[in-house]
Amino acid sequence: MTAGAFIGAPLLGVLAVGLATGVLLGVVAVGIPLLALLALAGVPVGALERRRLRLVDPAPAPSPHRSPATPGLTAWLRLRAREQATWRELAYAVLMAFVLWPLDLAVAACTLALPFLLAAAPAHLALTGGPDEGGVRPAKLWLVEGYPAACGTAALGLALLLVLLYPLGAYAAARAALARLLLAPREAEAQARLAEVTRSRARLVTAFEAERRRIERDLHDGAQQRLVALSMTLGLARLDTDPEGPLAARLATAHAEADAVLAELRELIRGIHPQVLADYGLPAAVEDAADRSPVPVDVDAGLPRLPEPVESAAYFAVREALANVARHSGATRAEVRARYADGALRLTVRDDGTGGADPARGTGLTGLADRLAVLDGTLTLTSPPGGPTVLTLEIPCSPRPPEPFA
Repeated sequence: MTAGAFIGAPLLGVLAVGLATGVLLGVVAVGIPLLALLALAGVPVGALERRRLRLVDPAPAPSPHRSPATPGLTAWLRLRAREQATWRELAYAVLMAFVLWPLDLAVAACTLALPFLLAAAPAHLALTGGPDEGGVRPAKLWLVEGYPAACGTAALGLALLLVLLYPLGAYAAARAALARLLLAPREAEAQARLAEVTRSRARLVTAFEAERRRIERDLHDGAQQRLVALSMTLGLARLDTDPEGPLAARLATAHAEADAVLAELRELIRGIHPQVLADYGLPAAVEDAADRSPVPVDVDAGLPRLPEPVESAAYFAVREALANVARHSGATRAEVRARYADGALRLTVRDDGTGGADPARGTGLTGLADRLAVLDGTLTLTSPPGGPTVLTLEIPCSPRPPEPFA
């Protein structure tokens, strides 16, 4: 605890001098940046105190601060100014400078000084010349004139020290609890872990989307082109073959199979990442999905271009919803409505089917909900028996900035 004086006393001087200088120079606007920097004085104090906390509390005391998303001093300062942890650390630094370190010294003096002076009675007596010089008064309490009395006083001091160690430990525990409350709160640790998990999930989704795009490009530029060339070669071979011969029938069958495989591959590529979504955005992609639905679908989607993960998640949600409408609902008509308002995309898929949809029955909605959760989105399903079934998704996002003209 006495080590707190080596931190608190200089900190008191820094805060006092910095505050006085900032106020005096504030009239010429120079002191304002100084006062702003003074608000960050708690950051190094908090880091040092979290290290000292390990001496009395073995539980981890991680930093509650987050790492800036972009490098640079400006990003670091902007993030620190917005964090609650920065202001808690400043409050602790002020408390440390004006209250805690004098209190630490007072408690140490009351619990350690008296037992130490009593335990040092034999040494004190020897240094003053021994019993022949009239004796000593340890802690100014009583006169000790001989070594037997000095040894008894020392034993009393050691016993008193053992008695006072418990309240001293209780005070140290209280100080550690206060430091942890302000500098490393449990909820801050949990929030930091949750934020890191969320960022990790977002990175995984981004990597997954990039991998989907790579596979789509490889299939489009590789396998699809080879199948097109094969189909053309088979077609030319049919032209050079006698139409009435047995080889013509086999070539015709192979040509039809190549065309069927090519059609399936194109459908697979469209399912991985439709080109219309990348080129024209979510409204056009939803229109394309509606045109391919066996159930007639009315589309009302007036949207700006949104971030790619948002458009991709919303598109696959619509596709899954329309697939469920066709397979399970018995509906004769469906409707897709999408709007961007109040900083969020809100998309609704409604059908006039029999209702009773249950995500637990493996309709793919649980996976969609998990995917939307990565984007802080929500998926709501209302499907009473007898219908109608309404699926609503909401994703907070900002419109994509317009791309510069080439």
